[in-house]
Amino acid sequence: MERIASFCVDHTKLDRGMYLSRQDGDVLTWDIRMKRPNHGDYLSTGAAHTLEHLFATYARNSAFQDSVIYVGPMGCRTGFYLLTRGLTPAEALELTVESFRFMAGFEGAVPGASEVECGNYRDMDLPAAKAEAAAMLPVLEALTGDELHY
Repeated sequence: MERIASFCVDHTKLDRGMYLSRQDGDVLTWDIRMKRPNHGDYLSTGAAHTLEHLFATYARNSAFQDSVIYVGPMGCRTGFYLLTRGLTPAEALELTVESFRFMAGFEGAVPGASEVECGNYRDMDLPAAKAEAAAMLPVLEALTGDELHY
């Protein structure tokens, strides 16, 4: 079998940030890397799960909602994938920064965190999710749309 594109990225060179990881036709896959790969610091499952619910909810309700295809966590627990269509790099960054601001300041019940709506609704950690989002904000805010590539 051929190696898939994500396994061709040299993870020893990745740092925290946002990168355009692939383009499939008009679909862009953005790598929102919250943790340095293989450095022993990973998102807890509760934080990642909560961030997934908050990020997806915000992105799919934002001004860019029609361009959001998918928001989901990386299995390695170092960040998230954001798949978009029709957004410029600057717009994808704007959406991501707005999403992380929303997550860092979120108060209340986590959207979709019920037995009816989620397959593992008990595995949520809002305080940890907020802390992770807040820690990532300065990294994202320091970027420009021109820097978003591997």
